[in-house]
Parts: sequence; structure tokens; C-alpha cells
Amino acid sequence: MKRIIPALCAFMLLLVSIAYAQPPYGPPPQAPKDPIVDAIIKEATENSQLEKLGHELMDGIGPRLVGSPKMQQAHDWAVKKYTEWGIPARNEKWGEWRGWERGITHIDMVAPWVKSLSGQQLAWSPGTKGKTVTGDVVILPDFADSIAFQKWLPSVKGKFVLISMNQPTGRADDNWDKFGKKESIEKMKKERTDLTNAWNDRIRKTGKTTATLPVVLENAGAAGIVMSYWSRWSGSNKIFGARTKKVPTIDLMLEDYGLLYRLAESGSAPRISVRADSKETGVVPTFNTVAEIKGTEKPNEYVMLSAHFDSWDGGTGATDNGTGTLVMLEAMRILKKVYPNPKRTILVGHWGSEEQGLNGSRAFVEDHPEIVANLQALFNQDNGTGRVTNISGQGFLHAYEYITRWLTKVPNEYKEGLETRFPGSPGGGGSDFASFVAAGAPGFSLSSLSWDYGTFTWHTNLDTYDKIVFDDVRNNAILTAILVYQACEDPQKTSREKSVLPINPRTGEPGQWPEIRKPTRKGGLD
Repeated sequence: MKRIIPALCAFMLLLVSIAYAQPPYGPPPQAPKDPIVDAIIKEATENSQLEKLGHELMDGIGPRLVGSPKMQQAHDWAVKKYTEWGIPARNEKWGEWRGWERGITHIDMVAPWVKSLSGQQLAWSPGTKGKTVTGDVVILPDFADSIAFQKWLPSVKGKFVLISMNQPTGRADDNWDKFGKKESIEKMKKERTDLTNAWNDRIRKTGKTTATLPVVLENAGAAGIVMSYWSRWSGSNKIFGARTKKVPTIDLMLEDYGLLYRLAESGSAPRISVRADSKETGVVPTFNTVAEIKGTEKPNEYVMLSAHFDSWDGGTGATDNGTGTLVMLEAMRILKKVYPNPKRTILVGHWGSEEQGLNGSRAFVEDHPEIVANLQALFNQDNGTGRVTNISGQGFLHAYEYITRWLTKVPNEYKEGLETRFPGSPGGGGSDFASFVAAGAPGFSLSSLSWDYGTFTWHTNLDTYDKIVFDDVRNNAILTAILVYQACEDPQKTSREKSVLPINPRTGEPGQWPEIRKPTRKGGLD
């Protein structure tokens, strides 16, 4: 019976879902009045610092690639901000990374006519050492096999090689869905599928992969690698890291990439000039920024705010994860002002290198077992600019009890449309809350309304300040501050009892709690 009852409870709780939107029988009862809650809302709405902080971080500092001077500048800026607010803060070193600094990328087509092209070098791409490199543009041919590829390789010396397929359309899918005839849409999608399959087969026949091909080409003497990682859902380009070590890898916007491709394909012999001024800066230390409001009654128990600080650098990392960062900064500022003497200690972690595998938060979990062991709750935000619409119990059996209790203090307008699912699943390693969940600590994701985050701004060149929806971010700062306040005040310590996970349909075995993973403390150095 002892085994049956928890399992039965877990099964029943899997069905629990609470929606805070307007039910058909009328609005839910309003939260009881609380002077601290009222003060949080007043400060957030009448003295918001979000726009100013967003401008300073996204426009003033810019993208925050791990190992770059901009990442270090952001850490120092955050410490300065917290210090100005009277909150002790520090940068904690957790590892080392390949240092790299982005410079100007200038790309021009110089034949068969002259045009400046829109594109940029990928993160960690080698530069051109202060020179402008000019060369012919060639397309990776469709080889019979890897032997033919090897015979062709010497011909790439001094040339720029196109390694992405040419898209059949430069219009995003929603544009086609809005204006296209059904027959035209179906024809385009079939053509695109056929081209994608053919291009993947073209890569396969070289005997290489998209990951290994650039290095083979640069070793054969190519002047550079040219690609276009275009998103058909948004019309933006995703910008990640380069594989090359000696020559630049550049990503062109679809319009200009297609131009070069068509010219090369028709025998018009396009040539481009590239100047890429990036530089290596050696091995550099990597940090998390941690700030603290000391607890008065239970200083060795902790409530944490959490957001990753790093970004890719195609844009300025505004929604990934500038907005999560702003939420936690603003919530801490407000709490220090209206709730300066919390019962439990409030910590905030601005993590480094989330994008390369949750490295900063995993290092913190490994380095601070005493905090993890005494964590009341952690609230993490990391999926765009939208207002929070979902909180899961992350597989903790009794999360329903305390999260629901804390949410009752949140006025209805700040939890409109919010759903909770209990006990939920511990989930995978999608963001930094997972580092704590794997260690058995109650970490929760404040999951946001989409605003087409995954297709529009996530890891793209369009992830910039102008995409922030500040009303939603302000809503999230208020919600987070109230949840932290309630978690600090709660006389009960949160339970860490785990729910019985459902059967894994692939294995037929009971689901397993995620394992603790080691952080990569020396990255990008090979």
C-alpha cells in the first residue's frame, strides 16, 4: 500500500491544471490585500526601470557571447547596478573560455557588378587579419561520391565556397499562407522539400557533414566559407558559431546569398571581397553574477531568481535572454526597496554560457551544495518577451500546495491566462532551472507567451531591443517579485518529494529523474 498510494496520488495530480483566466461562471476571487504586494505593484508601475535597463544592456553593451569582452562588460555592469541599489553583488568565476572579440564585417560583391552584401561572420570565426580578401564564388558541386569530392578539393584554393542550399523563396511561410493560392503553396513546399533532400544528399556524398565540411574546405585553401541559415518561418537568419580555424565563415541574408548562388550557377563568375576584423583574445575567465538580499530569520534558507546572461551575437540577445535578465534585475530592485528584510535570503543568479549547455548554472550547483540543499524555490525565466502563461511543478509531488498558495497573493490581472500543471515533469535541460531540478531542488520555469519567439527572435539576427514587449516584461517582474516574497514568508519549507514519473513509451520502463550533468569549465579551446 505504501507504494500504491504515492503512485495513485501522482497519477491524480497529473490531471491537475489550474487556469487563472476568466472562467465561464465569472472572475476568480481577487487576492487579499497585502501592503507589500501593493508596494511591489506601485513601484513596478510608477517607477519602472525596465526601459532604461533594457537600453543600457541591449543597446549600450550589446550581444553577450561567452568569452567576449561584451560578456565581461555585462557582468561588471550588473554588479554596478546592484551596488547602486544597495544590493551586494559579485562576479563568481566558474571556468575559462576561448576569448574572441567581434569586429566589423564588410562584404561586397565586386563582379559581375558592385553591391554591398548583408551578412556577418559567425561567432568565433577567424578574421582576415586586417586585410580585404577577394576571391571567386563557387557552389559546392553535386559529386558522384567522396572520391570525386577529393579530386575537386584543390580547385577551391583562393575561392569562397557556398555550402547552403539556395532557397526557392525568400518569403516567410506565413506570407505564403496569407496570400498564396493553395496550388502555389503546395508546389513551393514540394519544391523546397525536394531541394532540401537533394542538398542533404549532396553533402552526404562528400563523405563529410555540415559540421566537418568547413574545416576540410579551409584546409584545402578556400578563402572563406559562405552560408545562409535562413528561417522559413520568420525570414530571419540564425547565427551560431564557426567551425573554421583559419579562414572566415560568414552568413549572408537570403536575398544576397541567393544572388551569389544564381550568378555562380549560371556561369556569371561572381567575386566578393570580405573584411572580417574579429580577433582572438586568448583564454579568458568566465563568470556568473550573483547578488544577495540577506534573510533575517532564516538566512541559511534561500529563494532564488534565475536567468542566463549570455547570448548568441547575431542580434543583441534581447529576448534570449535579455528579457529574463530584466525581469530578475527589476524584481530584485523592487524587493530591495519594498521588502528589504526578507525572512529567507534572496539570491539572484545571472548565468554565463547557458547557450553552450547550462554551464554557469551547473557550475553553481556543483560549487554551492549548501545553497542547493537549502533552496526554498528558484524561479527562472528564459523564453522570450511574453507574459508568463505557464508554471509547472517540474515533477515535485507537493508543488501544487505551495505554488498555488503563493499565487493566491497575486492579483488577477497579473496572472491572467496563467496555467499551472502539477506535478508536471522534471523535463529536459532546456534552461537553467533544470540544473537545480536535476539536483533535487525545487526550480521552476516561468514559461512565457510565445510572441513567435521560437521562429522569430530565438538565436536570430532580429533579436534586438525593438522586439521587447515591455508591458509583458513588467507583468513578469511583478509576478516574480510577489512569488519570491511569498516563498520567503512561507512558514513551511517546500517539500522535495518527487512524483512517480509515467512509463516511458519507448522503453516501457518507469520514467527517470534527470541526472546531474557536469559543466564544461574550459570551453572552445580545442
